[in-house]
Amino acid sequence: MNLKTNITTFLLLASFLGFSQEVWTLEECVDYAIEHNLQVKNTSYNNESSKESYRQSIRDLLPSVSGSTDYTIRYGRSADPQTNDYVNTEFFSNNYSLNASLDLFRGFQKMNSIRASKFIYKATQEDILQEKFLLAFRVMSAFYDIKFFQGLVNNTLEQLEISQANYDLVEKQVELGLMAGADLYEAESNLLGDKFLLTQNRNQLTNAKLVLLQEMNLIGATDIEIQETFEETLPNREVTLDSLYRSARGFVPLVKAQEYRVSAAKKQMQATRGDLFPSLSLFAGYGTSYFETNVDEDGNVIPFKTQFNDNQSKFVGAQLNIPITNGWANHSRVKQQKIAYMQAKNNLEIQEQELFKLLQQLVQDNRALIAEYEQSLQKVDAQELAFTIAQKRYEKGLINALELFQAKNLFGVAQNENLQVGLRLKVNQSTIDFYSGLPIFNIN
Repeated sequence: MNLKTNITTFLLLASFLGFSQEVWTLEECVDYAIEHNLQVKNTSYNNESSKESYRQSIRDLLPSVSGSTDYTIRYGRSADPQTNDYVNTEFFSNNYSLNASLDLFRGFQKMNSIRASKFIYKATQEDILQEKFLLAFRVMSAFYDIKFFQGLVNNTLEQLEISQANYDLVEKQVELGLMAGADLYEAESNLLGDKFLLTQNRNQLTNAKLVLLQEMNLIGATDIEIQETFEETLPNREVTLDSLYRSARGFVPLVKAQEYRVSAAKKQMQATRGDLFPSLSLFAGYGTSYFETNVDEDGNVIPFKTQFNDNQSKFVGAQLNIPITNGWANHSRVKQQKIAYMQAKNNLEIQEQELFKLLQQLVQDNRALIAEYEQSLQKVDAQELAFTIAQKRYEKGLINALELFQAKNLFGVAQNENLQVGLRLKVNQSTIDFYSGLPIFNIN
């Protein structure tokens, strides 16, 4: 009864562990990384700051209103208004004022500043997307690195299984006196070499998983299981550079962000030119005051309410400012802003050039990797056949252990080369899909 209970408990525990162990797809890894990446959050904060700057530039169109009040105590010698004698006095006064001003014309500075801040805001939105895309590509690279080293481990396990079988065969042959002891040493050496290689590949796999965990910012995790199956590589896909560039040029965040910065620099230059034009503004104000020294005919201090009403003053006016000369400072600022605009345009051309070179390399690598992948498949088939023949010849005593191990190793190398080329082609084609405008990443 106890044995049955223990077995049931073990099976339930194993089932629970199996279901609780999460298997991550590439899309899930990317989504998690974007949500928890600190650099993406920093870029989002920059965007929020730009958004607030844009809103404030709009609010700058509103009238400027300010109010003030003061309470002043005056003391010392002063002339008595009743006797004209100098006496020591101490009195207080209150003053109240309300002022408003409105710019009617400033060389379109404010409108151009609004447009400039709006373009900067849009640029920072593209910066967020760019940061997300860069992170997604890093995650994808780490994801397929795990695939590669998992493949190496699997290939090495196959090689190890073959080496173990050959070692067992040689050991029996030596016991029967059909082979010399030296053959057993060679078989053992090859077996130990495969075990060592397996350890190396497993260590590399562990390091690759660590890179992915770090890119995802998966805190507290020491291991990760990724989806084993994925879409097969399409070796016959061809892309043209012109169509790829036209597609990428229209949406790549890095280029779009720089386009917005060019537009912003142009509007900032136009806003700076506003300093060369006259400016017109309206202003208005209201003020009143209370003085403890204001007395009536009987010498009594006039009440606060009475003074508040009697001392009121109002004003309204317009002001025209005409820049004549300030050491050519305004002209200098315009020239500097024009240089900034030209620099922004040049940076855009640099980004376009870098994008073109990147896509050019992707297209070239795609052609090369397609050819390499097809050839590697043929090489795997050929080396597998060569090893199968060598294995049969070895079992018949027609070749020695060294020749068999060479054939086995060449087969293993061919498998690893095919694995590497296939994954490189997969990453290359996924990257091309992205620049073609396909939604390979779920990024908003």
